Amino acid sequence: MAVLPEPSPKPSAELAAALIRTGFFDTYFLYEHGEVWTIAWGVRVEIVVDATRVRVRRDSVEESWPVVGGPVRAARAALERLSLPEWTVCGWIAFEAVHVMNDRSDLAGDSEVVHLVVPEVEVRIESGRASVVRGGDARLGALLEHLRTAPVEDAPASGRATVPVDLDAGGGRYRDAVLEAVEEIRSTALRKVTLSRSVPVDEPVDFVATYLAGRAATAPERSFLLSIGGLTTTGFCPQTVLEAGSDGKVVTRPRLETRADELVPDPDEAHEHAIAVECAFAGLTEVCEPGSVVVEEPLADTAPGGVHDLASRLCGRLAEGKTSWDALELLFPGATISGAPREAACEFISGAEAAPRGVYSGAVLFASDDGFLDAGLVLCAVYELKGRRWLRAGAGIVASSRPERELRETCAKLRGMSAHLVAGTA
Repeated sequence: MAVLPEPSPKPSAELAAALIRTGFFDTYFLYEHGEVWTIAWGVRVEIVVDATRVRVRRDSVEESWPVVGGPVRAARAALERLSLPEWTVCGWIAFEAVHVMNDRSDLAGDSEVVHLVVPEVEVRIESGRASVVRGGDARLGALLEHLRTAPVEDAPASGRATVPVDLDAGGGRYRDAVLEAVEEIRSTALRKVTLSRSVPVDEPVDFVATYLAGRAATAPERSFLLSIGGLTTTGFCPQTVLEAGSDGKVVTRPRLETRADELVPDPDEAHEHAIAVECAFAGLTEVCEPGSVVVEEPLADTAPGGVHDLASRLCGRLAEGKTSWDALELLFPGATISGAPREAACEFISGAEAAPRGVYSGAVLFASDDGFLDAGLVLCAVYELKGRRWLRAGAGIVASSRPERELRETCAKLRGMSAHLVAGTA
């Protein structure tokens, strides 16, 4: 009798999506970093930070205390206060966290700015093979083996229906905001500001199928799919805010995606990127050993999929007494999606944009007690909260910016996500 070969493992993205579809827990977090897909399920501990308070829920018991310092450091301090023997944590940081960092808590409103969970179960997928890192039981192990070897099932035709989105919605208001920003830049110390706009998605979205469709068509620095604290979102990070290892090395990668319809980057965009690198260098210098911060890849011009990217890579080594969380707070949210000077740009954004950004231009992150921390910048994504769905995109504004051109840039970026939306069921 012939011996049948062992079934080939599924592609990692498909296996990760299949695990999420099992509905093992309502709270989940999927994060692709490098060659590894990490899936975290359930809530062992929940840490929520708003403009003024930290709330921690553990075993149905909730504690609360005032925020001391910035919200990212306050979340890290909460983990220390819990005295867990070992931990991993995942979740998101809203853009409005920067207002608290800038001592403008009044601009942050009463919404959550950091929402993290210490998960009950952690699964890691490498080369299409899944292993339980933490938590779980024999049933989970059997489920992993079944999903690894089960044939891939095609989604029904109705599940692949596209979702219509009006990418021009709110275009007139956006043009006015650009004009106002240009005037502000020409008459004040503001050098650059990134203005964004959102468009509604009126039909239900299948977030898992959308993740797979988008991941198959892109090669992002990071990808994610999560449902935490009532927010469900999936997307593809064009850059990392911070990559920190347990050895104390930290990396950040400012990146500016330019327009696909132009053969060479625009001088304004090169100027935007230079500002972002300057700000990142200054942030790393504050927390790294003197002389350790270097720009390893200055202004690399790559063109994946016909889109020019201006990208640089900055590295450093944390100084004694500094942590990856300190570095994240200094680098967040990044000049590419806020502006410079940071304080003036963020204040202008608060007044010029129609609604708070939430996790758009914030970060999703995964971290552990040994100093590892990886945070991806959230730009190309679809969001759902309290029954409302939307996309959001922005463009960097400098003194020579033109409203119509910047509007076209936001449309192109919105299309980069809307093209992958898969219809769900109501």
